[in-house]
Amino acid sequence: MKKNILHIFLLIIVLIQFNCSKDAGPQDPTVPNLIFPNNNEACFDGNIINDTQSDVNFQWSLSTNAINYEVVVNNLANQSTQVFGSSTNQLEITLTNAEPYSWSVNAIGEDGSTPASSDTWKFYLAGKNVINYAPFPPELLNPRSGGNLTPVNGTIILSWNCTDVDNDLDSFEIYLDNLNATTLIKSVPYETLTTEVEINVENRKDYYWKIIAYDSNGNSSSSGVYGFRTN
Repeated sequence: MKKNILHIFLLIIVLIQFNCSKDAGPQDPTVPNLIFPNNNEACFDGNIINDTQSDVNFQWSLSTNAINYEVVVNNLANQSTQVFGSSTNQLEITLTNAEPYSWSVNAIGEDGSTPASSDTWKFYLAGKNVINYAPFPPELLNPRSGGNLTPVNGTIILSWNCTDVDNDLDSFEIYLDNLNATTLIKSVPYETLTTEVEINVENRKDYYWKIIAYDSNGNSSSSGVYGFRTN
């Protein structure tokens, strides 16, 4: 009888220790969902400050176990990035009008937990007297900057994504050379979200490339330059 009581007592202790150890660590925050500004749209709801700036009220869903948030805003025209802190699920940020932006939110939990990152959305902040917006700068997918590629029969595939708030994308210019991506090698029409083009290259060479997107109104945007090397 005493042995049974002892066994039950030891079992209770083990269960208590197990539950305590299981609950001891900090809980990771859940992924926040972006709400506003809307993805791939022009934002007309900014509070105008002057001819060049507006306040935009960024909004996202609350994350379980989050203590605070980081709002990461990237100006896609000049590739400048700003990070803003917030203790709630919204934040008013002053931005330059008529510029393309991307944004995301990081949910930050207790010390020792892993932050959770949202998707990344893009938008154009409306500008005074702007009727038609340039395409978002093309996002270069492959080859990535600093990557290495092995040509197949002397060719590789360039690929990129591009969107436009006015849905009037028209064409792309491909620039590629061994110095600074200033040599136009081909123009291709816009057909789908992701464009892939096969090009001729040489082995064991450094290359630099960029894509310029055009819409049907003649507006344009540049991806910026990526470099890669062939094997």
